[in-house]
Amino acid sequence: MIVGIGTLGLVYGIVHVGAGMGAPLEAGRGPAILLDPRMLPYYAGRSLLRMFLAFAFSILFTIVYGYIAAYSRSAERILIPLLDVLQSVPVLGFLSVTVAGFTALFPNRLLGAELASIFAIFTSQVWNMTFSFYHSLTVIPQDLREAARILRLDPWRRLTAVELPYSMVGLVWNGMISFGGGWFFLAASEAITVLGRDIRLPGLGSYLATAVEQADLRAVTWAVVTMVVVVVLVDQLFWRPVAAWTQRFKMEEVDDEEEPSSHVLDVLRRSRVAGAIWRRAVEPVWRAADAALSGLAKVLEGRFASGAAPRVLTRATGAVVGALVLRYAYLALRMLGGMPPGALTGVVGLGLLTLVRVLLSTALAALWTVPVGVAIGLNPRLARVMRPLVQIAASFPANLVFPFLTALYLRYHVNFEIGTIPLMMLGTQWYVLFNVISGATALPADLREAAAMLRLRGWARWRSVYLPAIAPSLVNGCIAAAGGAWNASIVSEIVTWGSTTLSVPGLGAFITQAARVGDWAGIVWGITVMSTLVVLMNRLLWHTLFRTASAHYHA
Repeated sequence: MIVGIGTLGLVYGIVHVGAGMGAPLEAGRGPAILLDPRMLPYYAGRSLLRMFLAFAFSILFTIVYGYIAAYSRSAERILIPLLDVLQSVPVLGFLSVTVAGFTALFPNRLLGAELASIFAIFTSQVWNMTFSFYHSLTVIPQDLREAARILRLDPWRRLTAVELPYSMVGLVWNGMISFGGGWFFLAASEAITVLGRDIRLPGLGSYLATAVEQADLRAVTWAVVTMVVVVVLVDQLFWRPVAAWTQRFKMEEVDDEEEPSSHVLDVLRRSRVAGAIWRRAVEPVWRAADAALSGLAKVLEGRFASGAAPRVLTRATGAVVGALVLRYAYLALRMLGGMPPGALTGVVGLGLLTLVRVLLSTALAALWTVPVGVAIGLNPRLARVMRPLVQIAASFPANLVFPFLTALYLRYHVNFEIGTIPLMMLGTQWYVLFNVISGATALPADLREAAAMLRLRGWARWRSVYLPAIAPSLVNGCIAAAGGAWNASIVSEIVTWGSTTLSVPGLGAFITQAARVGDWAGIVWGITVMSTLVVLMNRLLWHTLFRTASAHYHA
């Protein structure tokens, strides 16, 4: 009964909230956002539908892009640097480019703005998941590869039987973080204020943006309460069952005593309704798709075996990417031709200021997440209590707290040069914490026992055991946190409360202001400077640290 009623309710909810996506675009800005708390369930449903649609596209992109990058060395030289560049482009940059195109496809309809919003959420979720899947494919144990070869698995069977199962745990955990990243940019993607346009889509993000503009603290509080309820429900009804289900894919010789469990998953496994839906609706479709894709994979494998097809595909990919780069460079030079040299160098200076804030926020996040993460990872009882709380906290959009902090800054006259650092940390510190917990959990028990036998205490144990063991995970978390901090700069370097605006000189504030007034030259140059700085930092600092940590500091 529970599963049947829940299924009918889910279908009705999707149809009900999805029907509003094709509504007319009223007055060029969408329907009016009402601050009546009774509208919040509907707005929450609209936001959830966008989030899960974007997440579905993110999974598809992750598998295709990560697979090609992992198994084609020539394509890898193009796709991985391109992923660095795409990760560095802020959400407002994608919105500035796509909102006009999507609205032109569906003039006078809300669907164009909906697609632009979903694409913006997609760009806030997908890059971290793609990196995770790519890295998982590159470190699959050789014995699994040999088993797949002996069994003569075609590429599709190998993907579904070996590669996806091996990558599943990391993909799910990074999916949780990426889903939380989508919540963080929900306000920017639903209250679209770019190129002189102001389009409001019904949702929690636009509700919050409207409440902040009207300095309605009561409405902001209602939005925060609703978001807490939504995050907890999504965690309990979706992420917790998925995390418990993925335990079947862990490669361990000894069972985990603290294996995650889910009452929702237990109910689904025992339900006759769920079993009937699976056997009569899902399984036949899956079998047909599995047979078709397996046959297609065998045909493609025969053509790729000669090596000619991969070379042609790589050259075609390189040609397309090169053409896009040249096109972007041509348009950028045309737009920037009218900007004086002083303005161009000034934006570079703003980028360096934001770079300092990114490094400070990442370092401060590491200061508290390393001891807390190690404590959670090494203590099963503490992990049982703290892991669900950490998951919920990581999924909660930190920018919902921004209005309260902004009001406090204004009341107590806090210097916003200092106040912007905590705002930036709120959205990025969870990347470090999740990775530190993962690294500490993987610490072998024999190393801990050896440290106890040698009577290592305090700093000696940290220096000899804990820090070396978590070093690769810590650096990987810092890479993700730094990337998130660059993106978060567009909402943390400039904040508003009613008619009051607080801002600091920085690249994030510059891009936000340029996007609002439709300054294409400023948008293009700001994104170019941000992408260049991110790629340089990744190549010169973060990737070097990661290679060093992986080579010298692993258990």
